[in-house]
Amino acid sequence: MDNVLEKQRSAHEDIERLEQAIVDQYMEDAKTHREKLYNEHVVDKFLTRIAEKSEYLYELYQDKDGLRQSEMEALSGSSEFSEFYERLKVIKEHHRKYPNETVEPPEMEFIHLAQKKDESDFEELEKLFSGEESTGRYLDLNELHTMYINLKGVKKLDYLQYLSEFDDFATVYPKSIKTSEEYKHYLNELFQYLHGFFRRSKPLYDITALEEEALPEFNQQWEQGKVPGWDLDTTNHDLFCPACQKQFAKKTVFDSHLTAKKHMKAQKKLDEQKKDNVVSEGTVDNVVGINDDKRKAIAWKERLVMKYAEALADFREETKSNVERKQALTDKERILEQEQEVVEFVDQDSDDEDDEKIYNPLKLPLGWDGKPIPYWLYKLHGLGVEYPCEICGNYVYMGRKAFDKHFQEWRHAQGMRSLGIPNTRQFHEITKIDDVLALYQKQKKEGSNAEAKADTVEEYEDAEGNVYNKKTYEDLKRQGIL
Repeated sequence: MDNVLEKQRSAHEDIERLEQAIVDQYMEDAKTHREKLYNEHVVDKFLTRIAEKSEYLYELYQDKDGLRQSEMEALSGSSEFSEFYERLKVIKEHHRKYPNETVEPPEMEFIHLAQKKDESDFEELEKLFSGEESTGRYLDLNELHTMYINLKGVKKLDYLQYLSEFDDFATVYPKSIKTSEEYKHYLNELFQYLHGFFRRSKPLYDITALEEEALPEFNQQWEQGKVPGWDLDTTNHDLFCPACQKQFAKKTVFDSHLTAKKHMKAQKKLDEQKKDNVVSEGTVDNVVGINDDKRKAIAWKERLVMKYAEALADFREETKSNVERKQALTDKERILEQEQEVVEFVDQDSDDEDDEKIYNPLKLPLGWDGKPIPYWLYKLHGLGVEYPCEICGNYVYMGRKAFDKHFQEWRHAQGMRSLGIPNTRQFHEITKIDDVLALYQKQKKEGSNAEAKADTVEEYEDAEGNVYNKKTYEDLKRQGIL
């Protein structure tokens, strides 16, 4: 039903709404790193949509099929009123045919974005990062470090040293391994990770501009043979064989090479590639032509990794500091820190929130002041671990301390009494009814439980918390020691 002019008007309106949405997004007061990164990803999506709409508008304005010009002539000619009523008739006919058609105003999408965000809005963002990356704060090069260690002939570096030197292609990586398949695979994985980390942690960064800026300098250095880590004689192009990817120093050796069967076979394959216009595998953005030295593709990818690492210098330093700090922590402290980081995201409340409202999303136990206890104390006492007891009617005890204490409490004692079994220390730590009955039958058979004496079974505690059996306690009390 829409004509070309209406499509153009609608596209211009969408672009203006997207531009206003970007302004509104930047006007929000993002206090945390996660909120700032979320806003950047939203703005990046808006910019992508603006680019798509602009491209669509450009195609409409080109008017290759002439529809736009014909519509403008129809509206500006002598029969403009008949054209107007004809289009009005089409609109009325459409609404008569679909009287209950629901139409959602385009501004509803942006009204929803302006509302207060909840945890569900950040779930997709957090899925983009690994736990080590901590929502885009740090680099996670552990897998790449493992791949580096498995390369032959490289200097063995620990993870912290690797973070400092992974982009030093002139000294860290021997020249002899740079044409191997293992090194190519490692370099490609390193390049893909850094490129992807850019898109995830800095979505508004112009990576294309960075690559275009690095390309002229790289081409100049390659022509002069001054690329770091690639001391090659690339100045004499007449003695380079593109089919065999070899550089020769003498013309006589080069001429004899051209008559070899191996060269003829490689030249035939190269001619077929030229005929089919096949781009050689391993190139980056078609920087390397089909007649160029294929080592140039590897060197160009190394240059991009160096540029990416230079642009990510702040993330790199933060990662090194984080690794050094974590190496000084114990396993228990490291796990506790990870749990606390999760709580920090949940506990981000605004300053103007009502103080009387208790914010307790993790259902933490309340302390003496009526507020949830600190999360570190909750983890320290293991209050998140459940200990069910079948003897107590499948009652669940939270934390090891409550579980150990309940064996002397009335609920467990009542359960043992209903089973006809004395609640002695031999049956502590046992929560299954079948296990208790089996142990009781075994003790009866061995006769060890038949004559259980009260003075050795019953326990007493003095004022200092020392535990004695009944006989020892009465003896000490009688002597006046207690």
